[in-house]
Amino acid sequence: MTTARLVVDQLGVAAGGFRLSAIDLAVDAGEYFVVLGPTGAGKTILLETIAGLRRVRSGAVHIDNEDVTRYPPERREIGFVYQDYALFPHLTVAENIAFGLRVQRRGEISRGVARITALLGIGPLRSRMPRDLSGGEQQRVALARALVVAPRVLLLDEPLSALDPQTREGLQRELAQLHRELGTTTVHVTHDFEEAAALADRIGVMNAGRIVQVGTVDAIFRRPASPFVARFVGTRNVFPGTATRTADGESRFTIDGVTLATATTIVGPAHAALRPEDILISAAPLPSSARNCLHGRITAITDRGMIVYVTVDVPPEFVAAVTRRSVVELDLVMGKGVYISFKASAVHIF
Repeated sequence: MTTARLVVDQLGVAAGGFRLSAIDLAVDAGEYFVVLGPTGAGKTILLETIAGLRRVRSGAVHIDNEDVTRYPPERREIGFVYQDYALFPHLTVAENIAFGLRVQRRGEISRGVARITALLGIGPLRSRMPRDLSGGEQQRVALARALVVAPRVLLLDEPLSALDPQTREGLQRELAQLHRELGTTTVHVTHDFEEAAALADRIGVMNAGRIVQVGTVDAIFRRPASPFVARFVGTRNVFPGTATRTADGESRFTIDGVTLATATTIVGPAHAALRPEDILISAAPLPSSARNCLHGRITAITDRGMIVYVTVDVPPEFVAAVTRRSVVELDLVMGKGVYISFKASAVHIF
């Protein structure tokens, strides 16, 4: 299986009234790179431009130092999987998978199909028609069709979004396993930050036609560079305020009269971000190393299944993530006074 480094340099694209503006992106050979962003951010347009399906207004696309900007799609050696599978309804599973090999006039087609179907666990489906497959099976066939030609780069357009939660989780594990085995350079777009965290080596966050932050999973989720990124990846607690340093060199952040201990070198107007899972709730102050302990009242309780989000008004309002068991054990109810505690290092200032 071949693999390649992908570089997008100052890419500009017009799609009706929408624009991709000065997109810079570098994906290392063998990397699993996730483009994360809301619906309408331009993620699919970016993939289609990399694949050669859209005309470039400015900038360039390079694969292994080769400028492919003006190449037609078939010359780029790119595999593309759409979220709606895009299988040929009149062809069997085997014929769908073999399509790219036949177009490229590759030999040993049957051997290639047998190998990739075995890898994806869909060998028994080879004689079936797409209409007789489940959503998960169709997506595996679409993946097999893209991978059988040994692409230099694999593009995945929200490949899990149309699947039920159980199938999505299973296919997510299979994508990770496929990447470990094949090492294909992969660009996967999604709006699901949990999916991104589970699969990505690195993440690029996209909004309104621009890449607004690129980094490791930890950097994106723990050290967002803007209020948009912080809120989009589920930080929930994002506050404007002022960062200062005390005479003895300690960092502080003030929000509407409430002062937090932090671990930043930033001074001046800034934002603070605090993930809900980093906040502990208790009936009394906790004897812990957490340097921030505030008293407030519960103003909202939002059940999300395994996790419950509890809003505590200090003010301002902080949102903490707790287990259902904690809600019962602590008797967390609307209007109850509680303490919230969190470490100075958990408060990210930007």
